[in-house]
Amino acid sequence: MKNKKRFSVILSALILTVSIVPCFGASTQEKLSDAQAQKQTTESTLQDTQSRIDQLESMKGQSEEYLSELNQQLTDLTNSLQQLQQQAEEKQQELVNVQQELEDAKAQEEKQYSDMKLRIQYMYENSTSGYVEMLFSSENFSDFLSRAQNMLEINKYDRNMLSDYQDAKAQVEEKENQVIAEQDAIAELQKQSAAKQTEVQELYEATYDQIREYTENIDNAESEANTLLSQINQQEDSINQLLAQAMQEEIARQQAAQEAAAAKAAADAQAAAQAANQAAAETKASSSSSSDSQTGSSAGSSTPAGNTQEAESTQPPADNTSSSQGTYLGRFKLTAYCPCPICCGQWSGGNTASGSRPVAGRTIAMAGVPFGTKLSINGTVYTVEDRGTAYGHVDVFMASHSEALQFGLQYADVYQVG
Repeated sequence: MKNKKRFSVILSALILTVSIVPCFGASTQEKLSDAQAQKQTTESTLQDTQSRIDQLESMKGQSEEYLSELNQQLTDLTNSLQQLQQQAEEKQQELVNVQQELEDAKAQEEKQYSDMKLRIQYMYENSTSGYVEMLFSSENFSDFLSRAQNMLEINKYDRNMLSDYQDAKAQVEEKENQVIAEQDAIAELQKQSAAKQTEVQELYEATYDQIREYTENIDNAESEANTLLSQINQQEDSINQLLAQAMQEEIARQQAAQEAAAAKAAADAQAAAQAANQAAAETKASSSSSSDSQTGSSAGSSTPAGNTQEAESTQPPADNTSSSQGTYLGRFKLTAYCPCPICCGQWSGGNTASGSRPVAGRTIAMAGVPFGTKLSINGTVYTVEDRGTAYGHVDVFMASHSEALQFGLQYADVYQVG
């Protein structure tokens, strides 16, 4: 009865443990679901942020191209203004020269006109005596006519020269007006170019400010993205820890269920043995016919005792696998990787996440456990020195890519040593 009571207490404790563990596991599963949902939300936010960064980068690139075009326009306008300024200076010098020519032409015209007036005045004032003197001083009439013709030629020459000077003066004035008109045209072009330069300069400054704003927004978005990446890494660590906790709880639940089933089977066997012994005793007490019956009764009573021993020997043995190889963590997925760029990308050929050099036959990668944790897999003890996979997925380091490919995908029971 004492044994029966003891087994009843053990069975009740085990049943209570089994009923409690699933509740704790369910709570862990809820936490895991919440953590995964939060990670998914964070990843979605990160994706939106990255899309915004790409859009800002595109807009910044377009603005930079436009800024380059504006810079070229400013260069062209500056060169154009320099050329116009040079042309204006040349026209100014040309105008100075033309004006000097005009002054010279005016002075020559006035001198010629003054000389002609003096000669005409002299001839008119002395016309009578002049002709008489010319007549008496002439050797003959032919000489007189010749002298008269010379005076007419002089008068005609004066008139022609005066006309030529007047024409030259008019041409110089026309040239002056043309130079002034060209100066005005150059000045107008300078004005338009300066206005265009001011407009382009304003556009340049506005575009430059826009690029600076894009750059600041990109920096802020990248900072936000880095924060989200850090948050995702923390969420992954939390998820791996919850996965490890959930797996350990599942193992504990299964072990508790097995122990409860074993205890129940032992209690049933104990009760059956006690019932058999009690029935044998009652049979022995009521039977008094013959010694053969007593012998049979005695044999009958020994059989239940033997059954008792057999029942006790059929109790499920304790699971010593975890105690001999370590703490059982579960059946994990196994893959392999090597230090090549295909497997490690930008970290190829470098150290592990823990800072150590990876070694084939020793180094494995898995999140959810501290660096340095030793895991027994298929009889080989490895050390967790790298990350890259979630808890429950072990990545085994190989010396070459061909060995990693040959390893393929496997599943194995994993034990934590020490």
